Amino acid sequence: MPIHPEIAKVLATLPAPEGSPLNPEAMRAGEAAQVPPPGDRLPLHAVEDLTAATPSGEVPVRIYTPVEAEAYGLLVYFHGGAFFLGSLDTHDHVARSLAKETGYKVISVGYRLAPEAAFPAGLDDCYGVVRWAAGQGGSLKWDGKNLALAGDSSGGTFVAAVAAKAHDDGFFALTHQVLFYPSLDLDFDVDRYASLRENAKGYGLETAALLPFNAFYIDSGADPADPLVSPIKREDLAGLPPALVITAEYDPLRDEGELYGRRLQEAGVDATISRYAGANHGFVANFSWIPEFYRAFQETAEFLNRD
Repeated sequence: MPIHPEIAKVLATLPAPEGSPLNPEAMRAGEAAQVPPPGDRLPLHAVEDLTAATPSGEVPVRIYTPVEAEAYGLLVYFHGGAFFLGSLDTHDHVARSLAKETGYKVISVGYRLAPEAAFPAGLDDCYGVVRWAAGQGGSLKWDGKNLALAGDSSGGTFVAAVAAKAHDDGFFALTHQVLFYPSLDLDFDVDRYASLRENAKGYGLETAALLPFNAFYIDSGADPADPLVSPIKREDLAGLPPALVITAEYDPLRDEGELYGRRLQEAGVDATISRYAGANHGFVANFSWIPEFYRAFQETAEFLNRD
């Protein structure tokens, strides 16, 4: 189907790419200016900012409690932003919707960003918070059964990498992983995936922008050949947690996400691949006000709560 008409309206207002060097500080300020005031956000039972003590240092987290209950499944969420953008505030609405729909207590991670923090700082923060959450079961009212990961775009990269690190460390408490339009292969050769050519221009995220947007991360020491940087390069995917991989029809990254899902299936992992027709990269964060795309949160809830 064609791109959703509401997305098309927004795309038509975007300026043409300038080709000038990216300015992280200016881009972060632009993002921050779009964050709605607290009073306009989805209400939940409780939202609390804390600091998680991890081996990589003190990591800010925001904890979302959907309703009052005796126990909760935990969902650790990693925001997107090409490893140099995004924050607890810019993706606050995503975390709130995840908490509301899943019933899980959501822990959003304010991990360190490139280029100020060299690889693997952000990844270490994410993994550290997962281990911290498991160790805070009493204070978080963890049900002791469900410990899930979710992330969008580069946050999806961290989901896959954290799941792999946990497996290799013998930490088998993770029960689910949810990847929204993940970036899983930082080798941006346009011949690697058909979607890099099919969706190269005109859909928001453009193939030509992938390298400059990810350059801050790569230049900080993230080697695209490293499976912790490009999780699709991990040879053995057996034993990883059940996965839900959500992709967008008009996304240059569509095919690598779907290939990863198929590789998980081939490795014996319970993996579901769900492509959203008419959607573009970032639709969960940018267009969840459209009912067809808000459905991604409900699908996540069904995946996390199925028997």
